[in-house]
Amino acid sequence: MLLADDWKDYELIDTGGGEKLERWGNVVLRRPDPQVIWPIARETENWKKADARYIRSSSGGGHWEYKRELPGSWTIRYGKLRFIVHPTDFKHTGLFPEQAVNWKWIIENISKANRKVSVLNLFAYTGGATVAAASAGAQVCHVDAAKGMVSWAKENLKASGLEDKPVRLIVDDVLKFVLREQRRGHTYDGIIMDPPSYGRGPKGEVWKIEESLYGLIEECVKLLSPKPVFFLINSYTTGFSPYVLSNILKMALAKAGLYGNFDCGEVGIPVTSTGLVLPCGIYGRVTWPV
Repeated sequence: MLLADDWKDYELIDTGGGEKLERWGNVVLRRPDPQVIWPIARETENWKKADARYIRSSSGGGHWEYKRELPGSWTIRYGKLRFIVHPTDFKHTGLFPEQAVNWKWIIENISKANRKVSVLNLFAYTGGATVAAASAGAQVCHVDAAKGMVSWAKENLKASGLEDKPVRLIVDDVLKFVLREQRRGHTYDGIIMDPPSYGRGPKGEVWKIEESLYGLIEECVKLLSPKPVFFLINSYTTGFSPYVLSNILKMALAKAGLYGNFDCGEVGIPVTSTGLVLPCGIYGRVTWPV
């Protein structure tokens, strides 16, 4: 398991009772997490004094209860990167801090390529990986079906001083975009994706990961340049083993005659108060010699 253990502006303070207690800059949030099926070891004052808590509704969804007035959004730092966070109606903050392990990996691989690298980021959300790739000097194409998430990514680029970097921000269905890129003859040195378990495109296109992922990977392989640098899949789908992602990558790349160095595993965040580790997702990666 790769641990996101070098944050300064984020901290996973405690976990238990189906919730996690987190510090985002100087704001402490208490929100649900489906992985936390153990009890709270001791409900300290930190739990009770959280600035906001997300309360689930019995009819679905939920809402935030605030102990103090918070700004609509605020900025946190990870190294040289800056991200705008704020609590959303769906309990999220717009950032997954465990992905810092992948941001570092992306930056390292782009940097050691020692040449111009083009990156395609699919299901790109608010652009954590886009910001990381752009900061390393890559040309990035960022694609997500949600217009609001793409706008948020633009704000994150600006917060990091990267608004003038060569980044294309695209609102589109991922598969349709990939097929169009094939017809245009475009290729990429690196491909990143964080596919949801289930989703809909801007025109109602249905995505189910167990039915659609392998076919998408096959099409994405056709977009790799003659000298690819990396391919990364990240997933939060419950029940998937990391080897599922690795196997899919191996099969699709072998079919295209591409063989690289494969790696798969979990990502997690250490819990400050207990020394436990909260598992937060899985990844499959492949790199090629530069």
